[in-house]
Amino acid sequence: MKAFVAAASLAACLFAPTAMARQESAPDADQARIDALIKGLHFQTGDIALGDAGAHLHVQPGFRYLAHDDTRTVLEKLWSNPPDDDVIGLLVPDNAPLDSDHGWAVLVTYSSDGHISDDDAAKVDYTQVMADMKAASADENEERRKGGFEEVNVIGWAQPPRYDAAGKRIYWARELEFKGATQHTLNYDIRVLGREGYLSMNAIAGINDLAMVQDGMTRVLPMAEFDSGHRYADFQPGSDKLAAYGLAALVGGGIAAKAGLFAKLGILLLAMKKFVILGVVAIGAFLKKMFGGKDKPPSGTVS
Repeated sequence: MKAFVAAASLAACLFAPTAMARQESAPDADQARIDALIKGLHFQTGDIALGDAGAHLHVQPGFRYLAHDDTRTVLEKLWSNPPDDDVIGLLVPDNAPLDSDHGWAVLVTYSSDGHISDDDAAKVDYTQVMADMKAASADENEERRKGGFEEVNVIGWAQPPRYDAAGKRIYWARELEFKGATQHTLNYDIRVLGREGYLSMNAIAGINDLAMVQDGMTRVLPMAEFDSGHRYADFQPGSDKLAAYGLAALVGGGIAAKAGLFAKLGILLLAMKKFVILGVVAIGAFLKKMFGGKDKPPSGTVS
């Protein structure tokens, strides 16, 4: 994990604010635009094929699914994020509309970094993993302060990592603090391991909605399943690609420095407003690309 901390300290993340939630003070024209965008979405239920991931999502009652194009509409037009063509879809709970104050959704992405060994599953010290994440966050905050951006701190586990060895699923929840936010943020993650990579299902809400999100994610946990030939048990040693990291680095949110790569995360975040983190990238290049070195993100965002 020390290698991960070294890698993480060299990276930063950009968060883009969403459209305003439904409020009486919102301009009528803006609310009409939001209503039109949501009305134009094509919600799906039942069994959903997840394209190149070689997997299916069995959408259960209480949730609806948005495919790639509709997901981009939500992320880019409703929530004002930069374009990202790598998203697969979005799971939306029926009891939490996309434009409500307590709205939350589950972003589905796929990583083909290779087969992740779970040999260390029983040996991972998640107390140490959390300590490493806090240290990495402190290093990143120093860079944020230098760049004039607000701080984000990892507070601790809202739910410690649990590994389902039979289902090859690992899930956990973190509590985050965004400087200036009125409440802490809940970051709930599920990873489903497969032959050549993993499916990622990420949800975010305010920490006050922990019970609601935990209940929802318990129902989301078994929904994703790899197809025959793409399952974890289908791995062929000696011919299939092995990931350069294990469960500890997967939970920690990064890849060991020796891999020479950064993990693309797909995480929805909420702090005062909703945010989407679109990836882990080099600090200077990404900020220069997004802002041209001229303007800082709106108050409440982080790099």
